[in-house]
Amino acid sequence: MKITNAGGHIYNAPVVAFGVSGDELDFCHGNVDHSLVHDRVTKICPSDNENGGGTVTLKTTPIFSFAKPSTYSSTEASDPMVAALDQGTFAPAIAGVPVGRDDSAFSAIERLFVIANRPTGAKNPQRQGLFSALTDKDPKGQPAPPLHVIGGIPTVALDYSPLWDLNLGEWTPEAVEKGYRSRMIDEFQFLGMVQQGWITGPGGKPFGSTGIVVNCPIVERFL
Repeated sequence: MKITNAGGHIYNAPVVAFGVSGDELDFCHGNVDHSLVHDRVTKICPSDNENGGGTVTLKTTPIFSFAKPSTYSSTEASDPMVAALDQGTFAPAIAGVPVGRDDSAFSAIERLFVIANRPTGAKNPQRQGLFSALTDKDPKGQPAPPLHVIGGIPTVALDYSPLWDLNLGEWTPEAVEKGYRSRMIDEFQFLGMVQQGWITGPGGKPFGSTGIVVNCPIVERFL
């Protein structure tokens, strides 16, 4: 991943194909064979300059940060289930990155806020969460995005990292009964609900890090 308007430096280099030659990756117009490349690849064109040679196109997913809609591309996860759900590569080694230290000195991670049981329904403006992503479909019939919340992203915060510490929460039964569940779009909005006791960890446990690390470079910000 390269930020082209900030010196062209490479900040992230995910592996999109391994153990195959460029001649086997002639997918300049799509119809990708995902047995050869990363699950998020929609096009890959190693050598044909007339069709975008030396490029790879990756599927992105919407997310919110400080109420700003953005997109990211999930490339690796330290947990096999999370890797499968987010179309990433299982990379257990990144579990060695220390978690639970967001915003502290020398922290290598950013917190990712994931909720399990938010409202569902493809046309529901409050739709969000893992259960919705597993049950709802977008207009093209594809799984609807979970619409997670992330802390700092480039241009918004100086402590950005593409390595995210997955914090999983769920709305309490009382919050569900009172109709408090709504789409969260900001880290502090989310943490405010945690502080008030409306969102906890799974099964009523304290909210916090799951210990799972994901590599999810931010691609763009819309606002």
